[in-house]
Amino acid sequence: MNRAVFIDRDGTIARDVPYCSRPEDFELLPGAAEGIRILNEQGFKVVVVTNQSGIARGYFTEEMLTQIHQKMLRELARRGAHIDAIYYCPHHPDDGCDCRKPKPKLVLQAARDLNIDLAQSYVIGDSEMDIELARQAGCAGAVWVGQQAVNHTVPIATSFVEAVAYVLKMWNGGALP
Repeated sequence: MNRAVFIDRDGTIARDVPYCSRPEDFELLPGAAEGIRILNEQGFKVVVVTNQSGIARGYFTEEMLTQIHQKMLRELARRGAHIDAIYYCPHHPDDGCDCRKPKPKLVLQAARDLNIDLAQSYVIGDSEMDIELARQAGCAGAVWVGQQAVNHTVPIATSFVEAVAYVLKMWNGGALP
């Protein structure tokens, strides 16, 4: 079975543009490609899991989201990194769907599709729902990226590359600072 790192998109590896609706508004954060490349080299599957309620709100279409993701994949490839899969929830938060983070449906689907052992996998994100996603999906751990962490039971990283370093340290059984 494979191990994976499930990554939130906006605010974690991409600039957080409210309802990013056009490829020209999408921008990878500094260090995102480097961190993903490190995960690739270490044998982790890298899976983006993102809530995209802008589709349900009518701000953009699934076709436009596909174009945004194609731009992300091209930019990563130019920097020697790749994403193994992208899963997204297109629903409004009030829809009551079972795929919106922190519900684990998308992670569980990825685990089936990519033969992932969730007990050997991690989540990196910038919100409480990402940390809760890791718990609900049965992942080995999670890392919070950013300064606004409320949940102090997980490592807090100031950048994506630092978050990747925490994952590798946890994977190798190392103690966290």
